[in-house]
Amino acid sequence: MNTRRLDHIARRVCYTASGVLILALTSGCSLVGISNVEEAAYTVVIEDDNFELRDYEPMVIVETTVDDDFDNAGNKAFHRLFAYISGNNVANSEIAMTAPVIADQAAASPGTDIAMTAPVLQEYSQGGWRYAFVLPADSTLETAPKPLDDKVRLAQVPAKKVAVVQFSGFSSEERMQDKTSELNGWISANELTPLSEPRWAGYNPPWTIPFLRRNEVMIDVQ
Repeated sequence: MNTRRLDHIARRVCYTASGVLILALTSGCSLVGISNVEEAAYTVVIEDDNFELRDYEPMVIVETTVDDDFDNAGNKAFHRLFAYISGNNVANSEIAMTAPVIADQAAASPGTDIAMTAPVLQEYSQGGWRYAFVLPADSTLETAPKPLDDKVRLAQVPAKKVAVVQFSGFSSEERMQDKTSELNGWISANELTPLSEPRWAGYNPPWTIPFLRRNEVMIDVQ
């Protein structure tokens, strides 16, 4: 994967998701950016300094695809998805966000869709950029309210095993490339097989003090 694009995605998602993270500040983030919001559920299988092997539980996402250039797509997608969790759904209910914000350029994740309708996910798919917000752990396709916007849909993401390297500070192009190389080396040393392109995950709002920032590079493995 082009590391320049990965870094661009990382920075852009941070900006486009800032509204959600500001909302999260009122229910779990401090003014220095330490987040106490719910995270996507996982179990640590291996913990090795800054590296982890995690088993992620299935999750429900709400997603949308925007056929536009990268910069415009992010803003359009954010407004659609933020509207959904703010009440633009059949139940007129507000839905809490979870962490982290996630971005990648992998192939579209498998899922069970609800027609006309699960870290924020972002990836390039056929026809444009796909963005997604992860819904709280108790969400299911049956209980999550259907979107009112026909450009927004719900999907189920299956359980997966994920290799992760964690780092603080800002996510520059050089750091993303270095951390991806480190993670690939760790994956090889642990005799794991990579199944996806690397993706970036951020857990803090943009104003977070650099040394308190939690960033990750993730790769699905088996």
